Amino acid sequence: MSARISSDRPAARHGWPQALVTVLGGLVAMGAVAALGLWAAGATDLPGGSFPAVVAATVVTAVGGTVELSGDAGALAGTEGGLTVIPLSVTLAGALVVGTGFLRPLRRRAVAGAPELAGWAARIAVLWLLALLGLALAARHTFEISLGDGPLGDLGELFGLTPVVGFAADVPLTVLIGLVWLAGVLVVALLASPGAALPAGLLRFGPAVRPAAHTMVRLLLAAVVICLVVALFVAATRGHAVETFAVILLGLPNVAWLALTVGLGATWDGRVEGPFGLPMPHVLDEVLRTPDVSALNLGTLVEHDGGRWWWLLVADAVLLLAAAFLTASASPAGVPAWRHAVRMAVALALTVLMICLMARISARIGLSVLGIGDLGDGFSGQVLLKPRLWTALGLALLWGLVAGFAGAWLARAVRRRGRGAER
Repeated sequence: MSARISSDRPAARHGWPQALVTVLGGLVAMGAVAALGLWAAGATDLPGGSFPAVVAATVVTAVGGTVELSGDAGALAGTEGGLTVIPLSVTLAGALVVGTGFLRPLRRRAVAGAPELAGWAARIAVLWLLALLGLALAARHTFEISLGDGPLGDLGELFGLTPVVGFAADVPLTVLIGLVWLAGVLVVALLASPGAALPAGLLRFGPAVRPAAHTMVRLLLAAVVICLVVALFVAATRGHAVETFAVILLGLPNVAWLALTVGLGATWDGRVEGPFGLPMPHVLDEVLRTPDVSALNLGTLVEHDGGRWWWLLVADAVLLLAAAFLTASASPAGVPAWRHAVRMAVALALTVLMICLMARISARIGLSVLGIGDLGDGFSGQVLLKPRLWTALGLALLWGLVAGFAGAWLARAVRRRGRGAER
């Protein structure tokens, strides 16, 4: 009865003005977070008035777009570079705003027609496409770099070499991946919102999918909030406040979600070389700054910095137990424990897969003049971080099964105690 009454209410307005507000809101949120983070990182000092282009490039990479590095140092010199990194603080800000705007007209109703949902999503997608085109075209700049006062500088002055480094967004690929990103945000928002309307044919899947999806989103946000508290404490007690705020505004989820997977037992392979570093605690940089690719996991962290990193394991166990309990509590009472466990395992595995795909880093830049200076300090470097994917997914499935069973048992015990108190 309640579902039928809710579906009879007049549909909320979701025309072009509402779609424009949703898209502009997402862009403003992403642009503001990116600009503040880049300002804290010192990007305003880049030459040639490149700051607006760097902000646009950061937003492009935040939605999965591609920014290509290029260089020209003349016939006697060479440059190389590549960059694959997603500033997930910017990504999260845009996803929250766009997802909220998409859900706003769909709340307080149980049913929405498929044509209504498709039309509403299409309006947002058309405007988002235009925004992506503008961002991709704006995300390009070139500027000169100094060779310094050493041997490279002397050679550059002798041969009249002036290295030029630039970047530009790959427009077709950025538009394509940006639209896929938008589709993912809208689907996750619809699945994770318990109160958003669904087409009538999908209502029967809601109780099976929505509690786990909603809980996984809360788990990811909880990890970010915990990491934020730790980062603010470090900034207040150990200095380097500006650098810490740069990490918060550009890569806080990168750190938080990496820590979440490491606490589950996952291993990431990585290397840090040259003047570059990772936006992470110093110990992680130490673990990875080796001549060869190194493993980053609980064991290597404990080996380098004592036993306090075991708290990641404890924190993950508490968070997953709470997530499983909330999932079971939001599900129908008659669902068996094994089904809760399977749903939790699948949801956690998909969440870890998303983290592994989005938190990886690959960055390299090199400069040489007559073969001198290649990978030299101050001019070149490399940062690499990638997960051992199948191990991470297997551990997520195992953790999900165990937490799912425990959460179902706790939810059942709470329900029984509630019934006893009512009697």
